[in-house]
Formats: sequence, C-alpha cells, structure tokens
Amino acid sequence: MNRVVWSFACFYLLEVPFLDSALASEVKRPSLGVDIISLNEKWQLMNSNSSVSLSAEVPGCVHTTLQRQGFISDPYYRFNDLAYRWISLDNWTYTTSFSVPTHVRGKGKAVLVFEGVDTVSTISLNGVTIGKTDNMFRRYDFEVTGLLKDEENVLQVWIMSAVTYASQRSHAHTEYRVPPDCPPPVQKGECHVNFIRKAQSSFSWDWGPSFPTLGIWKEVRLEVFNSSRVLSYTTSPKYDSEHSSWNVEVELFFDVFVASKGLVHLSIPLLQSEAEFQLSLTPGQSKKSFVLQLNQSVSLWWPFGHGEQFLYYLTIDVNLEGGETFNADRMVAFRTVELVQEPIPSSPGLSFYFRINGKPIFLKGSNWIPVHAFQDQVTTDMITILLRSAQKANMNTLRVWGGGVYEQDIFYSLCDMYGIMIWQDFMFACALYPTEKDFIQTVREEVTHQVRRLKSHPSVVIWSGNNENEAAIATDWFNISVAARPLYVKDYVNLYVENIRDIVLQEDSTRPFLVSSPTNGVESEKEGWVAKDPYDPHYGDTHYYSYYKDCWDWTAFPRTRFASEYGFQSWPSLSTLSKVSVSSDWDFSSNFSAHRQHHEDGNQQMLKQAELHYILPNSTDPVQKYRDTIYITQVMQAQCVKIQTEFYRRSRSDIVEGKGHTMGTLYWQLNDIWQGPSWSSVEFGGKWKMLHYWATDFYAPILSAGVEDKGDLLIYGVSDSHSEKHNVKAKVKLHSWSSFNAVCSLESNVTKIKAGGSTLVFQHSISALLMQCGNCTRRSCIVAFHLSSPEGQLISPHNHMFLSSPRYAEGLQKPNITFTVKDTGIVQNFFVTLHCSFPAVYVWLDVDNIPGHFDVNGFLMLSKKSTVIFGAWRPTTAEEITANLHITSLRDVY
Repeated sequence: MNRVVWSFACFYLLEVPFLDSALASEVKRPSLGVDIISLNEKWQLMNSNSSVSLSAEVPGCVHTTLQRQGFISDPYYRFNDLAYRWISLDNWTYTTSFSVPTHVRGKGKAVLVFEGVDTVSTISLNGVTIGKTDNMFRRYDFEVTGLLKDEENVLQVWIMSAVTYASQRSHAHTEYRVPPDCPPPVQKGECHVNFIRKAQSSFSWDWGPSFPTLGIWKEVRLEVFNSSRVLSYTTSPKYDSEHSSWNVEVELFFDVFVASKGLVHLSIPLLQSEAEFQLSLTPGQSKKSFVLQLNQSVSLWWPFGHGEQFLYYLTIDVNLEGGETFNADRMVAFRTVELVQEPIPSSPGLSFYFRINGKPIFLKGSNWIPVHAFQDQVTTDMITILLRSAQKANMNTLRVWGGGVYEQDIFYSLCDMYGIMIWQDFMFACALYPTEKDFIQTVREEVTHQVRRLKSHPSVVIWSGNNENEAAIATDWFNISVAARPLYVKDYVNLYVENIRDIVLQEDSTRPFLVSSPTNGVESEKEGWVAKDPYDPHYGDTHYYSYYKDCWDWTAFPRTRFASEYGFQSWPSLSTLSKVSVSSDWDFSSNFSAHRQHHEDGNQQMLKQAELHYILPNSTDPVQKYRDTIYITQVMQAQCVKIQTEFYRRSRSDIVEGKGHTMGTLYWQLNDIWQGPSWSSVEFGGKWKMLHYWATDFYAPILSAGVEDKGDLLIYGVSDSHSEKHNVKAKVKLHSWSSFNAVCSLESNVTKIKAGGSTLVFQHSISALLMQCGNCTRRSCIVAFHLSSPEGQLISPHNHMFLSSPRYAEGLQKPNITFTVKDTGIVQNFFVTLHCSFPAVYVWLDVDNIPGHFDVNGFLMLSKKSTVIFGAWRPTTAEEITANLHITSLRDVY
C-alpha cells in the first residue's frame, strides 16, 4: 500500500555505511541446539461468519491482507477510513499448518514464540488452547511440548475486535470512570482506547485516521530444544569514574530445560579486550550477568554535530559442556548521559538539560509518530529516509511519542549510526488508565520486554513514562471533582511510579527516567508526582501550542527550560494529496478537506494565522487556488516554527525574569502517518515541506538569529560548539522590495560568540537604521543578515527579518520567475537556475512526484539570478524535471 511513493528511499541506503552489519548485529544466531521453524508467510484469514476467506502473510494485518487480495482498495483513499470501519468491528481468525521434522520432534521442549500479536487473541494448537494475548507491545512464549503431531499441525489465532474488547473492558470498570471515553467527534475515531494495550493513535488522533488494526504484526516461530535457549541478551557499557575506565555488562536471559554448565566468552576485538566466565544453568528462566573490563581507552559516541559515532563489535560465545553453542554479536558504544536538574543563579526553579560525556548538549529535533497506520507496511526504506531527513536538517534528537509504537530494531540501530538521540516514551498518552491487576501485569511484561530490547542502544538517552498524563490530571482535562482527584493521582502513581519506573530502575541504571512529559521533573516528584503546574517554565519540559495568537510575537512564547512540543499545522503538497483524492476534493471547503482535518477548527486556524501577515490566495482557477492555499499554509508554518525555535535557541544563555536557560527544542512533528493536514515537516511519502528546509538553517550549528526588541534590531550568534569561540561580524543589508540593489549595508564590530551559548553581536535602533539608510520604510524594505569571520568567510546560514507584515509590503511585485534545468554531471543532481524581474520572497520549488529535495527552498531571492541544486532519489532527466517543476513566490498567489 502506497509503496511506490517510498521507493526512492533506497538511494538513501547507499549513503549508510555498515547497514548490513548493523542489521545483523540485532539478530542472534540460533544455536544451543535450538531448532527454529519459521511460521511466517503462508496463513489463511477468515472473518467471524466465514463470508471472507483468503490467504494471508505473516507478519501482517487484516487491512493489508484484504487490500493485497483485491478485497478492498487503498484504505487511505478519500473516505475509506469510514467505509472500512467494519473491518475493525469484526473478529478474525488466522490459521496455518506445519509439519515438524523427525529429528526435531524428539527434543525435550517446544515453544511457540509470537513476537507481536495485535492485540487480543486466543491461540490454539491442534484444537488445544495454548494461551491468550492482550498486549501488542510484548512477546509471548507458549510451551507446546507434547502437543506436536507427527504430521500436520494446525495453529489457529482468533483475534477479537480491539474496539469491542476496549468497550467491554471499559463497561466492566464500574467502580469509577477512567476518562476519556471517546475522542473528539472531529477525529472520527473509536472509544475507550485506554483500556487496551495497543497503539493509542490507532483509534484516531488529531493528525491521523482511525484504523484499529488486527493481525499478527511480528514474526511467529517454533523453537525446539533439549537443554536450554537464549531468550534475549543486552549490553550496557558503564563508566567507572573512580578508575577512569569503561566496562561492558552483558546480560544473558536463559530458558533452561536441563541443567548444564559451560563457558561464556566475551570479546571486543578492536579494543583488544576479552574475558571468559564460568556458566552454570539450572532449570527455569534466569538471568546471568558478566562484566567485561576494557584494557584500553575507547573512542566515545557523540550526538550528531558534536563528534563521531564510534561503534564497536562485541561478540558473545556460549559453549556448554554438551557441545551446544550460542554465538551472537552486537554493536556497542561508549557514552554517558545525565539529565541535569540543579539550581541556576538568578533564577528560581531548576535547570533541565542533558550532559553527554560530561558536555552540555542542546537537543535539536522533532517528535516521531508512527510511520504508517499498518505497521507491517513500514519498511527499512521508509525509516531510513525519515532519519536521514532529520539528520540533514541538523537534528540530533527525536522523541518517540507515547501514543504510537515502540519502533523497529532497525530504527534504533540507524539512530545509533546517525548520532540521533532518542527520547523514548512508554506507550501511554493523553488519557488516564485502569489499574486492575491484569492490566498492571501486562504493562509490567511490556515494560520489561521493551527495556531489555532497547537498552543496548546508545541513541536512547532517556525513558519517559507517558505523554501529557501528569498535565491531564493537574490541569483537569477530564472534569474530575476535587473529592475524586486523590483516587486518580493514586492510580497514576501506581502505574507510572510504582510499576513502570520501578521496573526501569531495576533493568537499566545507565540513563535517566522521567515519569511524564511535560513535567517539572524532580519538582513534580516532590509534589507527589503530579505537580500543581507541570507547565511551569522554571522546571522540566513544556508543551506549548497557541494557534490564534500572532506567532510573530516572540514575547508570547514561554521562556522554558526545554521545549519538547510546539508547532503549527500545514497541508501537504497537492502531489501527495492527489494519490488519495479526486479533483473535486481540491478545495478548502470540500468535504474531503473537512474530513481529512482531525484537529478542531484546524483549517480555519491555519488561514487565520496566515491572514495576520499574508494576503490569502485569490486565484479564479479552483485548482490553482487550492495549490496556492497549500503553499500559504506551509509558508505560515515554516515562519511560525522558525520564529519560535530561534527564540528558544537564543534563550539558552538568557535568564529573563527568572526564566530561560533553554536547552532543547523538539517541534511537533517530524513525520506523517497518512496524507492529510498536520504539524509535520515531512509529508507521508518523504517529501519535505517548507518547514523542513528551514529547519536545516534554524538548527544550524552556528545560527544568526534576528529579533526586534523595544524598537531595536538585535542579532544574536548562537553556537553549539563545546570549546571553539568564534570571532564573527554581523553583516546586515537593507533591501527594497522594488530593487535588487541593497539600499544600505552595515556590519558590526568583531565579536567573540561564546561556545555553547548565545551572544548579542549587533544592536541598532530600527528607526535610526531606516533614517540612516534613506529610501527605506518598514513596509518597503527587508533586513538580510548573516555572520562572517573577520576575513569575510560565511559562518552562519543567511537569514532575514521582516520589519512589517508582508501583506502590507510596499513595492513587492510579481517576480515573473523563469527557470532552466541542467544536469550537473553528478549522478541524479541537477542545476535549476532561476531568473526573476523583482525580488521574491518564499520562493518555492515543487517537482510534483519526482522524489528528492533541493539544497535550498522557500528562500528569499534578492538577485536577478539564483541557482539551486535538486538531488533526485531515483533516475530522472532534466526534461522530466522541467515538465513537472512549479515555482511559487508569495506575490504569485494574489
């Protein structure tokens, strides 16, 4: 489904060194005398009344199977999310048969392993019920010793409608309500998702559809053995500060049938470090820990932009006395992480920042949501292009948001390689949750499984218990009475502190744990884990959204310690939408536009925010007006997020009225789950919005950020560097909208911008500046600026600042942009040379369905000629690009 739009991602894979090795490092090689029979692929699928019966693949889900067999069309097409609601309301049965070789049947123990069932199922083998599942986020092992037949074995998985199950669980919870019951009507979703352990967004969200999936979404296998098997293994590099040395703790988790003894050999060849340990196994499940002391110094793993990402192979060899062996390897990396919450001079509250390898790091990035509503459709290509897009935008962090899924192993392996730090939520979001014994137990199994699966990745730098649930209680999202509030706080502490936090602290001592986001951190803990105001900017992290306030007013933003969510919506490009719509849908007032918008008043909020500063499109051609309206929403989104992000970045060194020292910005959101309006900077299919192009600049290692404050033009230099102090000059030019020649130029004295901080490098009264320049007013001119070395070398990306809203610009003409396309001589790279008659702002190049991206886009064009480079992700030609290229500037839409 929609695979064609992702096919270009393989070109990104060519840039990934050691990808095959990274993939292999996440898979243990079966041994210890364990025979493994894969039960993937060939299954039969049937609905509850047998009216639908067809072949199916595992891993997979019901929706995908129905589409591949031609039973339904693309679920993402137009209004199909509603038309196909019946699929999620039915119960479905997966059936397969398999035989077991003679030499395998004679072994002592047989276990069926389900890596992931979505979600509520009853499983039987040869007519005997062997177990049930109720959690898509954990692995299930069912012993089937004695149930295997000599010939055909029939395995059946009956999956209950998640919607029905959630409703039944909710109605059975009669003692008190556990809100929310249902999502807002605009989301067109299902109810009571908080009563089932599956992706919370699968019942709908404000950026995605309701597809409560059913299926066997991960692999199934039969493991048969005589003595023992390895269930999983973890590696935890730890720094011994007392001896200034590193060691690696290796944990092996065994399922033992017959007691045995042997040896464990650990080795990191590149560090010339190895050790051998005695092993003694007794029947049952057990954990064995071994510590490998390193003989020499190591090269550290650093976040992207701060150093290299050194990864070392660690090999694990287990040899039992009976001759059975287990061999595995894993990439390990050496880094420390601290979440620093300590007093700040001249400020009440506490700091909130991350120290990696002893260095404070400003986290720059975004929030990650599920890549697809149907997880079996998510490919390595899809994940790779999104992560490479994040890195190309100078991001060093992604927050895996708590309403989706714990991502695939390859996601974390690629983040290890790319230096992208992961803020890992547990999968609880925007709701209160039940605390019955069976619910708590399955959550405990889930958390244990996921921590053991993910803790070996250096990219994971923090665990967080939930998304916004502390805030939900503290600010009374669900109209809970004062008398009832202690009960809900008690449930909250029970789930996130006494269970999830307790397990995480037992399983992983190498990284911090936060109970929620947003939170006041240790201050929330002091207040009984639910702070009076979890949005207090003096502590922790904040989420902030304001759609009707003027986003150009930077004084309205919270001067927070850490901005982990903020953003504005936009619509994706017409080429993305056209795959799931028809031409009659291409109108902002169409049923399709209303249906696709799952955020209350979202379409109007976008236009009202845009109208504050831009004249809205008014073409008489309906399709052109639709395309132009999409464009203006992307202009608005990019400008708003840029202003807010630059405010946070220049606030890293500031304490104003006790607030500031901002050390992280994660805008909402990186990616899309389908083709529709959202807060994303990358569209479904991988196409960059204007925001993502701008992120490459506002997340640059050295940034020049301009702002008007009390009538003065201020330009700051912001540096991510740990030690290097740059001597810079701010070069400032005023340009008239009616001419290519700068009206006047200024430059500051040489200023040393501090490492890891923000420094004011230029200050000038705007009224005096306009007077000094002459022939310039706030409406007729724009300020362009950048930082350079004393010798004139460019230090920061070019930036600019409006002195009034572009809707009031005087002299702004239609630029009459023309272009030529020429092959650069480098594979799949093309020069696009633009010519214009007048200066142009927000110049946007769109090549429809040709995958790739430009080196710059959405830019200010202050010269008659400008050349940009388009890098294609599949074979194309200059002729094809020429035929598909659309160029739009702000003055072209009215």
